[in-house]
Amino acid sequence: MRYVALVDGKSGAYGVVFPDCPGCTAMGETVEEALISAIEALADWAEDADPMPAPRSIAKLRKDPEVKAALAAGDALALVPLVRDAGRAVKANLSLDAGLLEAIDEAAEARGLTRSAFITSAARDKIRAEG
Repeated sequence: MRYVALVDGKSGAYGVVFPDCPGCTAMGETVEEALISAIEALADWAEDADPMPAPRSIAKLRKDPEVKAALAAGDALALVPLVRDAGRAVKANLSLDAGLLEAIDEAAEARGLTRSAFITSAARDKIRAEG
């Protein structure tokens, strides 16, 4: 699930707000840092939300007067994934190239991680970096 965020600011100080999640904010010195912080802020905010509001589409948000005003003032829209920790592991059957699996196992061992922990970490890093 992805939530639309508004990003504003200038070099050295960017802020992110979520129109569908009142009070959920994030900051960063760069847009990239602000969006990475936004992923964490959204997950933290979701822990206390009961129920979690459904995200509105970009088209619906563009019609919201507050969002319209923010966009007119120069804010940008971004999609931020909600990555929740369920607190429980589940098995997943993955097919990987044999050479890649060997490289994963070597990298995991070098870091003192299990294969699962390494793949989980890599996936989180990829989602944070690319949304």
